[in-house]
This record gives sequence, structure tokens and C-alpha cells, in this order.
Amino acid sequence: MESQNKSTGFIILGYSGSLEMQGLLFVLFFTMYTMSLLGNALISTVVRLDPALHTPMCFFIASLSLVDICYTSVTAPKMLVNFFSKDKVISFSGCAAQLYFLLSLGTTECFLLAAMAYDRFLAICNPLRYTSIMKKHLCACLVAGSWASGMVLSLGQTSLIFVLPFCEDNRINYFFCDIPPLLRLACGDISINEITVFMAGLLITLVPSLLILGSYIHIITTILKITSVKGRQKAFSTCSSHLIVIILFYGSASAMYLRPRSSYVLEKDKFLALLYSIITPALNPIIYSLRSKEINEALKRRVISRFVKL
Repeated sequence: MESQNKSTGFIILGYSGSLEMQGLLFVLFFTMYTMSLLGNALISTVVRLDPALHTPMCFFIASLSLVDICYTSVTAPKMLVNFFSKDKVISFSGCAAQLYFLLSLGTTECFLLAAMAYDRFLAICNPLRYTSIMKKHLCACLVAGSWASGMVLSLGQTSLIFVLPFCEDNRINYFFCDIPPLLRLACGDISINEITVFMAGLLITLVPSLLILGSYIHIITTILKITSVKGRQKAFSTCSSHLIVIILFYGSASAMYLRPRSSYVLEKDKFLALLYSIITPALNPIIYSLRSKEINEALKRRVISRFVKL
């Protein structure tokens, strides 16, 4: 049965409801994917072109935007095509590649958000040493380390999944290839996979979460010591957008991977998958453009002013 699956691949069922609902979901997901591409590309471009945004935090935001563009592009195009395609097949190697890049980019984002928390910690708790510590070289190393961590850690997870024997039923009742639906199709002993998924989930989400938590405990303690109300509000505003993104991404990812297989609920898992794979990357540029005064002003200078001239 294993060789049959490897030769025929998998069938991604996605949503199998009425044509009207499929059309509605297609419009919704296409809109979210377009928003994600345009919004993240716009922020990356504005940060690169505007000298006022050549700061460590904006560099991290632009790097996050690049990750989000790649992240949504791993799953969304195939998912959108499947809505109106009779052939919903994805090859065995194609499914493995999709899972690897999904895990790799998701892991990269986890560590990148932790690096951004460290940047905010230095900016607020050690403002006098901030420029001497957070130099271009360190920023580049933190971003490169995030990418490298994602590529290395995801390779083991993907390999452990695709050495499993799969049953004759090769239908994935999901929108894309992910660990939970693939484990449902496995015929062999998956106890090792469940343990490694949980341990990897702890490493990828818990370790950065603890770093973020520690950073924000120091940040909040420092902010509360600020006597000026205006200064306190300014300090909080620089962190609020980052915190919102963290809650959205870490919350959905943790709910998916840090729980036992027996607690999986298909429809709930489908929604969580869409939340962390499409919805959150589409919301990130909106959150940062609305909450970041510097990016908001740069967008007005670079984009809105040009439309006014036209």
C-alpha cells in the first residue's frame, strides 16, 4: 500500500460543500492571499526605499513580511486551484515539499518574532546602549539564524512523516499537507512521530515564547517606571503591534501542534490551519501599518502622496 501512495500521491479534499459556498470561500481566501502579498510587499518596499525606516525594528518587520509572502505562497495557490479543480491530486514529493516549507517558514517566523522582542527589550530597557549593540551585523545574524533554524529543524520532522507507511486511503481531508492530517493516513506506529512533533513544538514555540515573555516582563517593568504619561504611551505603542502578531501566530500554532492527537477535531483544525497559514500573514501588514507611527507616515509619504499627485 505504501508504494501505491508514493506513486499516486495524495488527494487534497479541501472543502467539499455546495458550489455556492466553495465560490464564497474562494473569494474570501483569494482576497486574503492578495492582501497578504500586496500588504507585505508594500511594507518591504517602503522600508527599503525610505531612509527614515532604516532602523533595526523596521528591518525585522521587512524580514517578517518576506517570510509571510513565502509562507502564504506555499499553500494558498494550490488551495485556490483545488476549489474548482476535479484533479485535486498532489504528488508524494510535492506534498513533502509543501510540508517542509510550511514548517520551515513557520519556524522561521517563530524565531524572528523572538528576535524582534529582543530588539524591543534593548530599545526600551537599554536605550543608551541600543545603537551600539543592535548594529546591522547583529540584525543580519538574528534574521539569518531564524532562517537557518527553520530549515534545519523542519527537515527532521518532514523526514519522519514521509518514511511512514501510508494506508490505501490517500485522501487528505484538509486544505493542504500538514502533520495532523498526514498522521491520520499513516498505517504504522506513529508514537515516535507524536513525541517528536510535541518535542519540536515545545522547542519551536515554547523556547521563543519564554524569551519573548522574559523580554516583555522587563519591558513592562521599565515602562511602568516612566513618570511621563506621554512617554509611557509611546513606549507601549512601539510594542503593541508586535504583541498582537505574537498572540495571533503563537496562539494558533500552539493550539495545533502542542496537544495530543486524540484531541484533534477536523473542522476546528481546518480553521486553525487557515488562521496561521493565510489570515495571520494577511493581517500582519495591516497591524504594523496601523500601529507603527513611522511606517504609517512612510506609507503616506511614499504611496498616498503619489496617488494624490496623479
